[in-house]
Amino acid sequence: MEAALIARIGAPRYGLWFADHTAFRHAGGELVISVANRQFQEYLEQTFGPQIRAATAEVCGEDVAVRFSIEPSQFGDEESSAEPEKPTAKVNLFGEETDLPPRPGKKKKDLSPPPAVRGLRTGRRLKHLTEFIVGPCNRVAHASAQATVEDPGQGANPLVLHGPVGTGKTHLLEGVCAGLRKAWPEARPCLVTAEEFTTRFVQATRFGKQNGFRRQFRDCSALLLDDLHFLATKRATQEEFLHTFDSLTADGRQVVVTMDCHPRLAEELMPELVDRLLGGAIWGLLPPDDETRLGILRAKAGVSSPTITDDVLKYLARNLNGNVRELEGAINSVRHFARVTGRPVDQSLVREALGDLLRHTVRTVGVADVDHAICTVLRLSSGVLQSKARSWAVSHPRMLAIYLARKHTAATYGEISRYFGAKTHSTAVAAEKKVREWLTKDVTLPMGERAWRAKDLLERVERELLR
Repeated sequence: MEAALIARIGAPRYGLWFADHTAFRHAGGELVISVANRQFQEYLEQTFGPQIRAATAEVCGEDVAVRFSIEPSQFGDEESSAEPEKPTAKVNLFGEETDLPPRPGKKKKDLSPPPAVRGLRTGRRLKHLTEFIVGPCNRVAHASAQATVEDPGQGANPLVLHGPVGTGKTHLLEGVCAGLRKAWPEARPCLVTAEEFTTRFVQATRFGKQNGFRRQFRDCSALLLDDLHFLATKRATQEEFLHTFDSLTADGRQVVVTMDCHPRLAEELMPELVDRLLGGAIWGLLPPDDETRLGILRAKAGVSSPTITDDVLKYLARNLNGNVRELEGAINSVRHFARVTGRPVDQSLVREALGDLLRHTVRTVGVADVDHAICTVLRLSSGVLQSKARSWAVSHPRMLAIYLARKHTAATYGEISRYFGAKTHSTAVAAEKKVREWLTKDVTLPMGERAWRAKDLLERVERELLR
């Protein structure tokens, strides 16, 4: 079965998704494929279903059906065994490793890459992409991360993942690193935060070790940088990263970065660096929707004691709208409260255990909040949008404010119109229609102290509004 499946999907993809994550057995006229969880089963069925069935027909016969079986006990040590044994190496003052075997598949100069920087991310385990809960809020970003693992450096390069805190950017980055190590055992991807990159650059500059620093980061098989926005005010570090970026991508090696916003909105990054980022694939991750929250809660609840029923998890998914860490914290709080009180987990206990969180989970946004966010981003004086001024410098931001007020508040057209000094609700209706036209046509407009793409400005204001 292994050889037949490898012939259809290739050895790297088989090693990444099947080798240590599935078990095959032929029983009772069917082929049973054991997997660790339902999410992984769904992914295999959607991605490799035709190839699995074709391989089964070749090996077992046309009449043999395929059935998946969820058996988590078989894969309890899956993660700890995922990383291959690292070769020994000499380590210098900065933790830089040398004398390592060459990277496989190099097309240009033969470099000897160090492994991922030792001493970084201590105490944390790299996560597999199969553990990531996929939903409408992150599906494209997750698929791009998978494609990067399967064919690094040959597709989108760089891959930029952006979104607010707690949406899974770091999890995806760690998953890419673990996946590369699994699929390409001799490769040595480097996973580092922008803060750690900066610290090592400053140390190397101070002690005259720039060459060692550059070897470490420019000779790796893939560079995965978390929180690139940390470099916003650090010109020298940005320049060093830019040169590192150019060296890696010119040599066909993969770069993946995460940011808290779209590169176009990162005003304090060098234009040259922003331009490089815009040349790759850029995908956003949003806070989890209802469907994804339920999947996350199910994964976090697992099979540990005390048991949390699916009805309770659905209740939490409907009533909590926080990020992944907040959802995990809610599960931990419910479990702890149940143990302390000795009560079973039901909706009554959940309401008691998470009373404050449930009361404050929905932040109320008012029209005044929208007004303040617009003025903050565009650096306008407070109250200017409520004036009678009709110049484009005021009317355009005011129309955007009306559009956002309709989107994020419960205010009626009439209430919004009165807030911004109009006599009838038709003003708000016309403004909303105009902004929708801007977004559809992807227009660029002068607002504040610069020209903005309407979509970029909208995203920037919403980040400020929901901060």
